[in-house]
Amino acid sequence: MPVIEVNGAQVYIEDTGAPPGRPDAPAIVFGHGLLFSGRMYAAQVAKLKDRYRCVTIDWRGQGKSPGSPSDAHMDTLFEDAVAIIESLDAGPVHYVGLSMGGFVGIRLGARRPELLRSLSLLDTSSGPEDPDNVSKYRLLAKVYRIVGMRPVSSQVLPIMFGKTYLGTAAGKAGVKDFLRDLGQVKRPGMVKAILGVTDRPAVADELARIHVPTLVIVGEEDVATPVEKSRTIVAGIVGSRLEIVPEAGHSSTVEQPERLSDLIEAFVDQH
Repeated sequence: MPVIEVNGAQVYIEDTGAPPGRPDAPAIVFGHGLLFSGRMYAAQVAKLKDRYRCVTIDWRGQGKSPGSPSDAHMDTLFEDAVAIIESLDAGPVHYVGLSMGGFVGIRLGARRPELLRSLSLLDTSSGPEDPDNVSKYRLLAKVYRIVGMRPVSSQVLPIMFGKTYLGTAAGKAGVKDFLRDLGQVKRPGMVKAILGVTDRPAVADELARIHVPTLVIVGEEDVATPVEKSRTIVAGIVGSRLEIVPEAGHSSTVEQPERLSDLIEAFVDQH
């Protein structure tokens, strides 16, 4: 069942199911970052699926999920995540969220902790979008809606990826895959997703309500949600731990797949 109905929207998921011989294996639910899809966790799912049930979500309007008549605000995506976890009878789960997936993860940890075994927050923030970025991102969204991503890719790529990755052969291939996949998404739904990020409210005051084991990971070269934003999250969640990944930008699971896979595996194994 790759497409499920949740809260008036169709949402695409991929579910590896329980590993052979491990019918009671815990589930790991992955929430991707803006402009991506569940595919950004391909390396992590490949490493973990033999021991865990792995579920990736394509947020409404992104990846293979069609857009919906309603918005893609972070509270809406939070409600989608709750509905998916409950409909799959998968809870409590290990939740891994990158960027906007992390915005959802903070809400899950604070508001529905009974659904979680652990929380991994990657390259994300508990604050609103920086005011200096809001007008720029809104303009990029308008241009993208009319002409697509390629004409503005020179401005978008340094936000989404670190400078080290962009300078490698793997990075150049990864960018081609990123732009190809993005070109297959219907633009109106993606624009709603972009505005959901730019217009998001702060949730820093909810951090103190998170008591599930929490790992915070950030790429050292992340310019979209810099390291200091992760330090703020760690300061707000008692017992949480910070890992800073060298030579990684905002899309750390893609840029440093082995390192991120190892960090996530060690953390979920522990809990």
